[in-house]
Amino acid sequence: MTLLAPQKTRTTLVRTVLRLVLGAFLLLAGISHLTVNREAFLAQVPTWLPLEGDFVVVASGVVEIILGAALLALGRFRVQVGWIVAAFFVAIFPGNISQLVTQTDSFGLNTDLDRTIRLLFQPVLVLWALWSTGAWKAWREYRTGRRTDGGN
Repeated sequence: MTLLAPQKTRTTLVRTVLRLVLGAFLLLAGISHLTVNREAFLAQVPTWLPLEGDFVVVASGVVEIILGAALLALGRFRVQVGWIVAAFFVAIFPGNISQLVTQTDSFGLNTDLDRTIRLLFQPVLVLWALWSTGAWKAWREYRTGRRTDGGN
């Protein structure tokens, strides 16, 4: 049994580090929405979206700042924050698709190959959010009837 403890500790440390990295990434991306990369993010807002593009950039930037801060300062709502961050990554996916379909150059993504590679990275972000917060593990335990929270 003691042989398993170091592995669990390593896994917990890796999850924590990756959660903090993701939180910092979101926090910085959100700040850049409101400052230096505002136009680059505006180029990614789908033209079919029935909202003002600048509003979408500012709102998504604010959401990213909040989510990044939540990931950095997780408490007992760690799993819920993981699901919300994953849902956010799903919600912004149409912007990435739009950038590919409209062949919009932004953030140095100036070829279809570059834009396609970015699309493929989006599911990685979803999985990253779910794994690093323990949301995926909590869902699996819920589905199998095993609960590690004492039944609360």
